[in-house]
Amino acid sequence: MDALRFVVDILLWLLTLAFVLRLLLQLVRANFRDPLADAVVRATNWLVLPLRRVLPPIGKLDTATVVAVLCAATVHTAAMLGLSGGGLGNPGALARGIVIDLIAMVLRIYLVALLLYWLTSTIAAGAYAPGMRLLAQLCEPLLQRVRRVIPPIGQIDFSMLWVSIGICALLILLR
Repeated sequence: MDALRFVVDILLWLLTLAFVLRLLLQLVRANFRDPLADAVVRATNWLVLPLRRVLPPIGKLDTATVVAVLCAATVHTAAMLGLSGGGLGNPGALARGIVIDLIAMVLRIYLVALLLYWLTSTIAAGAYAPGMRLLAQLCEPLLQRVRRVIPPIGQIDFSMLWVSIGICALLILLR
């Protein structure tokens, strides 16, 4: 039973991750011609495209993708609660748990993206690899906001460090 629970947890977590990545990439206006972004779009089109037929966007926000994220997160949480033997419990607590899990997932995505962005910019500065531009499009809007408050010292930019510390502190607060 533990192996089944593990497999279901990983598969539904990956599905939720794909929808969250699609939403984040849409919010930062990423280039969807990048191979990694294209893979995310192709992996999530099966739910987002039918939802777009009934849910119009609100301004620049793609409501179909938001609903897809919420559906995937709800299915993941409900399946894990069902496999653990517990019921769904209080709907308010369930909804709060889903929202907290999604916030934690977004924070972890940014933490990993910042680490990868730092590694690629340090090790292979100026080189091209699929996903490097995508990481820049995802991370730079956040880093630029921090650079306005805390400018680089000489040639050293500490914005990634400060953002990472802030994300880790937020993750601790969410626990």
